[in-house]
Amino acid sequence: MSKPTSPLASFAAFRPDGFTLALIATVALASFLPASGAASSVADDVVTGAIVLLFFLHGARLSRDAVLAGLFHWRLHLVILALTFAVFPLFGLALKPLALPLLGPSLYLGLLFLCCLPSTVQSSIAFTSIARGNVPAAVCAASASNLFGIALTPLLTGVLLARQGATSSAVGTIATELLLPFLAGQLLRPWVGAWVVRRKVLLSLVDRGAILLMVYTAFSKAVIGGIWTQMSETELIALAALCCLLLAVVIGLATLAARRLGFSTEDEIAIVFCGSKKSLVTGVPMANVLFGGAAAGVIVLPLMIFHQIQLLVCAVLARRYARRPETKPSLEPAE
Repeated sequence: MSKPTSPLASFAAFRPDGFTLALIATVALASFLPASGAASSVADDVVTGAIVLLFFLHGARLSRDAVLAGLFHWRLHLVILALTFAVFPLFGLALKPLALPLLGPSLYLGLLFLCCLPSTVQSSIAFTSIARGNVPAAVCAASASNLFGIALTPLLTGVLLARQGATSSAVGTIATELLLPFLAGQLLRPWVGAWVVRRKVLLSLVDRGAILLMVYTAFSKAVIGGIWTQMSETELIALAALCCLLLAVVIGLATLAARRLGFSTEDEIAIVFCGSKKSLVTGVPMANVLFGGAAAGVIVLPLMIFHQIQLLVCAVLARRYARRPETKPSLEPAE
């Protein structure tokens, strides 16, 4: 007999984690003490170095064996890629008549940029594991999403945000700051891969520290450009509501697609968690590369809000999946 859930435990499921609180503190710091002048130039150089290091470590950490092994489950990967790079952008466009009047042009562009991003890696795998889903498939699918996202996100951004010129001019920067470090990490993996994998805590600190630094520099420019005087509380509330709607629709479609296509519950879990989430780790560096300046601070705001919502919702979903009874293989032959 299961024990009743205490109110304290229920509250813990929705309690912000340390990284969420650090993000909020970073935005507050940038709002009151933005980097400007020479400090801003130094911060930009440090951010560039952090982006290069971040993508190098991701390349060194990604196992080619895991990718090759997971490719055999091609139907699951196609569903996740379709949700990530087709359903999300199409629904973002469909929201335009509602979102544009509520958010204004800048925040709506940020919402569209969010829809173009790849899935998360660490949290998708973690939630799939908590929910007792297909972890190997989640590893491969989330990694493949990020790999394709290096090329697809700038392309989709150029098409949906009508920034073809900006995207073309940023191709060199994308290649040097994102793609080349990633490929270098893959090439050097035989020598540095084991060292990278053994230092998970250090790499987590690099991941999160780089994001906080990028958020600080982006918001510093946005604050100096007057972001908080240009944005109302109503717009922020509307943005949070639209992020909730976007996440709910994609989770619903992911669940429906998994069941209609005959996937197992374990595969359904991987599809739901990998197909409904968006990567802050990839999104913030790409926003800095594609947009830069004060515009990047506004562009990443929908992503930051969506990121917190997806973590809270997926934590609840993972616990709900995990409570399902254990299934034992049948000893009787199938009819």
